[in-house]
Amino acid sequence: MTNTPPYPTAPPPFPTAPPPDPTGHPYHRLDRTTGRLRWWRPLVGTVLMSLAYVVLLLLLLAVTWGLGTALGAPELPDGGVDLGPLGNTAMDLVSLAIALPLVLLATLWPARRAAGTVTSVTGRLRIGWLGWCLLAGLPPILLLTVTAFFLPGDSGESDTWVGWSSFLAALAVLAVLVPLQAAAEEYVFRGWLTQAVGAFVRSPWFAVLPQAVLFAAAHGWGTRWGFLGLLVNGLVAGLLTIRTGGLEAAIALHVLNNLLAFGVSAAVVDGLTSDETAADAPWPLALTAVVTDLLYAALVLWLARRHEPQRLSAPRTPPAPAAHPARTA
Repeated sequence: MTNTPPYPTAPPPFPTAPPPDPTGHPYHRLDRTTGRLRWWRPLVGTVLMSLAYVVLLLLLLAVTWGLGTALGAPELPDGGVDLGPLGNTAMDLVSLAIALPLVLLATLWPARRAAGTVTSVTGRLRIGWLGWCLLAGLPPILLLTVTAFFLPGDSGESDTWVGWSSFLAALAVLAVLVPLQAAAEEYVFRGWLTQAVGAFVRSPWFAVLPQAVLFAAAHGWGTRWGFLGLLVNGLVAGLLTIRTGGLEAAIALHVLNNLLAFGVSAAVVDGLTSDETAADAPWPLALTAVVTDLLYAALVLWLARRHEPQRLSAPRTPPAPAAHPARTA
């Protein structure tokens, strides 16, 4: 008695999406690892994130206005309320920090990736590597501090010490809010925008350049040297992000830079009331900042050769085709 051959089975249905890419990808190409990339996902994510940010910002302004009115705070010329130098600075930092959860939500949808993949190729914040990057940032920041001390300042700026109680109170607030604000900017520019462009281009330079230009422009147009310094900072942070596989190096540099800037402002009377940004830096300070950024990049790359942080995403195995039971006569 011979076995009757099975009836031929129907071919598996045509897949609705390509399978996940089994090869590892650098940070800026992580959108291509899931098999869910569509041309519209980065664009829709950017639009939705921008709209959500405007809504949250308006809500924050409304809450701030209500709180200030209840406390009897004076009104500012632009219609807002004056919460004092430290209060106004805190609100400015919070208004930027609220972008951080929006980036994570946009990564979940419409990008359809794990939220942690905007942090690093491992899908998480690598605390140990972040610590090494913070240590690498100390010598450049010290160089910037010493150099800025000897540079001629604006004769109109105050140099009156605020006193220890006011200074320590300001430092406590800044220590909490500045890391959130700096991280939020990194997640937007070096994170979301870099990966959105990297979904379509292979070259890291083409992925990094747009976000660096937008990052510099977001600080306003002050001096050409200030814009150049911010542009170099964006390029350095973006390339380090791709070279080290995550945002840790960029976050560390940004946090240290901003803590220095806000800390110096908090040390003098009315220092926190200034509306100047890094875009307004004169050419000696801007060039010093460029040198410190390049020194920081060299130190981080040296540490990366020693500690070898993961640079590529883990290869993914495409799902096995579903087995179809053979029918017999």
